[in-house]
Amino acid sequence: WWVLSSMAMLGKIDWIDREKLTGFILQCQSPDGGIADRPGDIPDVFHTFFGLGALSLMDFPDLKRIDPKYALVAEVVELIENVNS
Repeated sequence: WWVLSSMAMLGKIDWIDREKLTGFILQCQSPDGGIADRPGDIPDVFHTFFGLGALSLMDFPDLKRIDPKYALVAEVVELIENVNS
């Protein structure tokens, strides 16, 4: 997440091999739900959240776009910014 979100903020997300990273994240997914830090480990909320966030930044189907700076759904960030402007 940290590298990918940084690359997204720099406009360099295309430097990441999306296919390999997506494959790795999906290998870390447990059949019982959740995402672990590596394949075969126990999933947790932390890695599930940031795994889904990374998939979102790579335009994975059926995920809302996440804002790389705030790690919130982009629509929510937009609402907050509109309220504060």
